[in-house]
Amino acid sequence: MGLEGVEPSSFMADFLAGCGGYAVVDGGLATELERHGQDLNDPLWSAKCLISFPQLVRRVHLDYLEAGANVIISASYQATIQGFEAKGLSVEEAETLIKRSVEIACEAREIYLQRCAKGYWDFFDSPKIDRHPVLVAASVGSYVAYLADGSEYSGNYGASMTLETLKEFHRRRLQILANSGADLIAFETIPNKLEAQAYVELLKEENIDIPAWFSFSSTDGTNVVSGDPIIECANIADSCSQVVAVGINCTPPRLIHGLILSIRKVTNKPVIIYPNSGETYNGETKQWEKTRGETEEDFVSYVGKWRDAGACLFGGCCRTTPNTIRAISRVLFDKSS
Repeated sequence: MGLEGVEPSSFMADFLAGCGGYAVVDGGLATELERHGQDLNDPLWSAKCLISFPQLVRRVHLDYLEAGANVIISASYQATIQGFEAKGLSVEEAETLIKRSVEIACEAREIYLQRCAKGYWDFFDSPKIDRHPVLVAASVGSYVAYLADGSEYSGNYGASMTLETLKEFHRRRLQILANSGADLIAFETIPNKLEAQAYVELLKEENIDIPAWFSFSSTDGTNVVSGDPIIECANIADSCSQVVAVGINCTPPRLIHGLILSIRKVTNKPVIIYPNSGETYNGETKQWEKTRGETEEDFVSYVGKWRDAGACLFGGCCRTTPNTIRAISRVLFDKSS
């Protein structure tokens, strides 16, 4: 919204300036859909709701916008042609649903902006949001996300995995999302250098003309989950002119500060961070398990430290909620509670 035709080199700088220097990203989508009663114990995960409850996906997007998010991320993380085909859908149906994930997010943005224009928030206990534009990011999950076994949390693809295999897996989905109406592509929970390199090459080969961000995940605060150093991964992202932000998602909050410092050693691009709630995903039980006693208040208490370390975009991943995002917005913009 308002950034059409902007060169990648200035896209994020212009957006951040329009937001007041920092931007708020939304929070967990799938876990929020579950909170609303959806059973996502399914290989499609949140993408299941694109088929059965698209109106609920739109509602969750809107909840995050109302909470102060400047960026909402589409429900396409696990929406792959291969995954939809495994559920009995045709290629055409799969492609339509992938595009639809972005359209739903755009619809939520339009509803939100219309309400803002009409002074809708005057009657609700929500902060007025006048920081525009609001961006829609099209989510791209890693190769193994569609396996729905938690493999993206280990990053172990095996010795036989090749760059070309990864590129061909992602190619068609990337083409669809790049032409879906999204403002940028969010490559999320990247587990290793190989997949990051595949994304860089695809962006060039397909002449993708919208910006992207790369966000990696870590369990030790030094390396991504595969064991590849975060500095090497961030360096790959920095090498691509289409990448306008580099960062971390679905990682425990306590590890974020050191990761921001590492990323800033190798890139001047804005740093985006959207950690999970501090719990650990068990791929066998498909459950989030509490590993430390971190609370939502603890999560939010880190935000100032992350900002001081150099992060520019702040949000949440799995198990975070609109309340988390509202609290982050208040910290960043000194809103009264």
